[in-house]
Amino acid sequence: MTTPDPEFIRKRTTEVVLADGTRTVLRPLVPEDGQRIIDGFARMSPESRYRRFMSPVDELSPKMLRKLTEIDYVDHFAWAALAADEPGGPGIGVARYVRCEDDPEVAEAAVTVIDEYQGRGLGTLLLQALGAAALEHGITRFRGFVLEENRAMREILEELGARTTHEGAGLVRVEVDLPIGADLRSSPAYRALRALARGEAPKLLRWGALWERPRG
Repeated sequence: MTTPDPEFIRKRTTEVVLADGTRTVLRPLVPEDGQRIIDGFARMSPESRYRRFMSPVDELSPKMLRKLTEIDYVDHFAWAALAADEPGGPGIGVARYVRCEDDPEVAEAAVTVIDEYQGRGLGTLLLQALGAAALEHGITRFRGFVLEENRAMREILEELGARTTHEGAGLVRVEVDLPIGADLRSSPAYRALRALARGEAPKLLRWGALWERPRG
């Protein structure tokens, strides 16, 4: 684990306004976010928990929490989305990648958004911000696994250019080249996210105006 430099976090923190007006603060996850992760997990439905962990999980063990919060910001990076309009700025979403040991240009990626904030475009924002951060560290492809029954997530990923392979046992393997979205590279959204990943965060991003993706 790397103790994050406060300046590193500050330069990569911005407020984002989603297409429906939802305000969220986007920044790298820090070790002190452990309680936010616990509280966010408690706000997730059993179905959402199952889709995230691929098995029934009722609570996060100390070992699981350490694994989710002890990151180095290079081989393991995570963005946290905080609710700007809720007291205390609780966590409402997380996107993370972990570099694959057998192929350093590939990373396993996962995105989680609590139920009441789903369908607003936050998941897509987190995934694309994660892709921008990954590119800064030499990662060119994301790999992940999605439950076959999770049609909503599969459709979002396929719209963004992901390739899917059925693995059996109800799982679908997903691979997507970076940057995510074939038409993203030349867009204002892509330039804004790359700036954010490089530590040149704008004070405010109006995501709906930059990149219209009302799902996720």
